[in-house]
Amino acid sequence: MNLVAHDIIIRPLITEKSSRLMELNKYSFEVHLSANKIQVRKAIEEIFKVKVTAVHILNIHPKPKRMGAFIGKTRSWKKAIVSLAPGERIDFFEGASI
Repeated sequence: MNLVAHDIIIRPLITEKSSRLMELNKYSFEVHLSANKIQVRKAIEEIFKVKVTAVHILNIHPKPKRMGAFIGKTRSWKKAIVSLAPGERIDFFEGASI
């Protein structure tokens, strides 16, 4: 499947855990369900102009949810944790705080 870099990277994830990972030069993103590590690496390097050293992919499974008598599930999605080379940063995250 041919995806453009902006189709692969859906949104950055800003949470307490991802904020702690930023101190270790690791950044978290929600990515397309069919994206693989190579596509994520190329997309991050193309969009943010940085050198990626490692990519870890996690599949987040749906959780059961209930609202009154209605039973359903949350959506499934894919998360990527991207490690950057020493000295590299993504300025997009620097102003973000929880």
